[in-house]
Amino acid sequence: MEPELANTEMSPGTRLRALFTRPQVRAPFVFDGLQARCAERAGFEVVYVTGFGTAASRALPDLGLLGMAEMAAAVGIVTSATSLPVVADADTGYGGVLNVARTVRAYETAGVAGLHLEDQMWPKRCGFLEGKEVVPVTEMVAKIRTACAARHDDATVIIARTDALATHGWDEAELRVRRYYDHGADLVFVDGIRTDADLDEYQSRLDDLPLVYNGIGQTRNAVDGRGVVLQLDGNSFLAVVAAVEDIFTKMANGTVDELRTTAFPVLRELLGVDSALAFVSSSAQEAQL
Repeated sequence: MEPELANTEMSPGTRLRALFTRPQVRAPFVFDGLQARCAERAGFEVVYVTGFGTAASRALPDLGLLGMAEMAAAVGIVTSATSLPVVADADTGYGGVLNVARTVRAYETAGVAGLHLEDQMWPKRCGFLEGKEVVPVTEMVAKIRTACAARHDDATVIIARTDALATHGWDEAELRVRRYYDHGADLVFVDGIRTDADLDEYQSRLDDLPLVYNGIGQTRNAVDGRGVVLQLDGNSFLAVVAAVEDIFTKMANGTVDELRTTAFPVLRELLGVDSALAFVSSSAQEAQL
């Protein structure tokens, strides 16, 4: 069954914004269409196209090696596979303000409901890696203003992310996201939060703003009541890596247990095999008439 808000008459951004009227929304990391369908089947209402995971699926580190066209293509694959609103990583916008405008339009064409832009210097790197640098506040403000103006649909959610926590500390991170919000960002996002103490600080400083939290290893309960509107949940990505590594190790060692007999029927359902075969059969019968 499709989610209640999966109304094709509503734009992706409008559907995403409608979800924000509820308690905190959690979006699992995905980097392909099959994972998006698994998330939808499990009952999630939003999915997040991860830049880290998309790069990793190509055996690349998240160090600015993927370009805008590659990420927009990945977004399009996910949006075509699910009825859920999709939020996506848009890195730094892949250049200056002209690049940001092009990125927003390309992501909207791909069907995105929302995207986040970050204030790192290019080449960027994963928010949890060391060695990040950030651009001047004024440069990022110009990007946020450009992103908001470039939208074809005013409902497309623009999320402003700062990586200044690791480089400059909380005072600078707070100053930045407040500036970004004042200049049009719909949600704000301090990345690199690692501890419960960091979460406490996030809430105490910024709970008057709509917050995004990028959580790996955190439970939903850990962020409930902390002013978080949207949680990007990387546990799904880590679980995929762990499961794939485990099964290949067992296969290589000849120690694989009998695979669950439910796996193939579920996959068949997720891929729409039966409906596709029925369509082929129906088309063949009509051709004989």
